[in-house]
Amino acid sequence: MDPSGGCPHRDNARLLARGAVAPVVLPGGVPAMTVLGHEALKGFLTHPDVAKGAEHFAALQDGRIPDGWPLRTFATVPGMTTADGAEHRRLRDLVGQAFTARRVERLRPRVEELTAELLDGLEAAARDGDGVADLRRHFALPLPMGVICELFGVDAGDHDHLHHLSSRIVATDSSPEEAVAANREMADALRAVVAARRAAPGDDLTSALIAAREEGGDRLAEPELIGTLLLMIVAGHETTLNLITNAVRALCAHREQLRLVLDGRARWADVVEETLRWDSPVSHFPFRYPTRDLIVDGTVIPRGTPVLAGYSAAGRDETAHGPDADRFDVTRAARGRTSARHLSLGHGPHYCLGAPLARLEAITALERLFTRFPGLDLAVPEARLPRVPSFVGNSVRTLPVRLRADRAVR
Repeated sequence: MDPSGGCPHRDNARLLARGAVAPVVLPGGVPAMTVLGHEALKGFLTHPDVAKGAEHFAALQDGRIPDGWPLRTFATVPGMTTADGAEHRRLRDLVGQAFTARRVERLRPRVEELTAELLDGLEAAARDGDGVADLRRHFALPLPMGVICELFGVDAGDHDHLHHLSSRIVATDSSPEEAVAANREMADALRAVVAARRAAPGDDLTSALIAAREEGGDRLAEPELIGTLLLMIVAGHETTLNLITNAVRALCAHREQLRLVLDGRARWADVVEETLRWDSPVSHFPFRYPTRDLIVDGTVIPRGTPVLAGYSAAGRDETAHGPDADRFDVTRAARGRTSARHLSLGHGPHYCLGAPLARLEAITALERLFTRFPGLDLAVPEARLPRVPSFVGNSVRTLPVRLRADRAVR
């Protein structure tokens, strides 16, 4: 795997042509596997002999994974993403009620209000930049970051710092020293959030998690509290940030698809789902481990092997999404041109807890953005956009746009 990331789709297509499962080498020479085919991945994500707990990671247990390994946090952070069975259900239930479809719907007015404020800021940034503004920095990032931090009672002044640390944690090209420092700084920052909410509890999820722990000491240990905050804040904004960014890029590159939505012949929800399939915000997500030697699509995955979930590859698997799976088409589902629902938000017990919130934020953001600026277009060619330095995240680091392009929407 290329630690610096890059666009995954060419390599995915090459690997998929060979089969649904592929051996890969992770940073530091760690052998691993990735499951790329849609049906193979769907089955793997729910297989009873596949676990998330780091005690099943053979190389880690054998002492072959150093502290500064850039992917170590994904394997070892205490929380629901590294727990199985009853322990996973216990941790998930602590925060799950805040992300039900009904409760997320109550957030709609705040999401719409924040979207409007950020669009004003985006327009001001474009005026200051000779008509060009970085949409990722001024819009796609602060919307999900603002919402998730408000939910967890994080002060607005801490948002930029937490995003900076989050980006360093999900990067796969970090040096050992950088990886250790980023994780230490993030833990310190989150401990400060906990201390502030413990001193002055509020109507936020961090206060609720603290109360749940203190009222029943066996419910949430301090490392689990910090790990849960890390997971929710990192995953709660990084994936939606990439989703909004990738959707804008897709619509700018496929103006006829944008026209369909603006004319009411397709829905903004269709744009979000097609973006999730076609250009998943997460490319190869770590880790799962077979608890015994497992045969997946004819390939043996040895017990204890770290396995990546190849979401960006599964989204373009022709066996599931048709011979034109590499084509962005917002009418695909409505026209029955796919035989399967995408897996980009996961599948099974570890399905993305924040999926309803991510969809609300992305739909609201895209609808308001293109309704206000229907001529919005990239200010530089797609090929010149720098990629995020990660094979976990899948997007670009900046997205310079002109809000009122010289040419009209075709």
